[in-house]
Amino acid sequence: MLIRIEKADEPDVPQIIEMLRELADFENLLEFCQITEDVLRDAMFGAKPCVEGLIALADEKPIGYALFYENFASFRGQRGIYLEDLYVKNEFRGRKVGESFLKKLAQIARQRNASRIDFQVLNWNKNAVIFYEKLGAELDADERHFRFIGEAFQKLAE
Repeated sequence: MLIRIEKADEPDVPQIIEMLRELADFENLLEFCQITEDVLRDAMFGAKPCVEGLIALADEKPIGYALFYENFASFRGQRGIYLEDLYVKNEFRGRKVGESFLKKLAQIARQRNASRIDFQVLNWNKNAVIFYEKLGAELDADERHFRFIGEAFQKLAE
């Protein structure tokens, strides 16, 4: 079975959405998964794209995806890539697909003069934590993820 990682194109959006919903279900967050094909298509390929994607194919069948965007660490003066999602279908885990995604992402980052990849992992996802640590990822336990959403966001935007 030939597995390859390539840049996601517009026709891949429906398959990415399907896998994104699988990831949301795995993370027990399906009720919050409101994204549509139109929203993702616009975010990736619209007039002002803000996210990019990679897709893993096994014999031309989609088996995983990664969504990412560029970021900047101001104190360190470092360009980086923020990995929003990395998902591999369960039956293809343990075949180095996740590692292949990260290698491809690191190559993209290096081509763009970036020197870091940032991401978050849910506390309870021990397999993911072990996977990333095995590859050398470091946990920054001092930082906390905050967000403004809903009413708080609307109030700020007024």
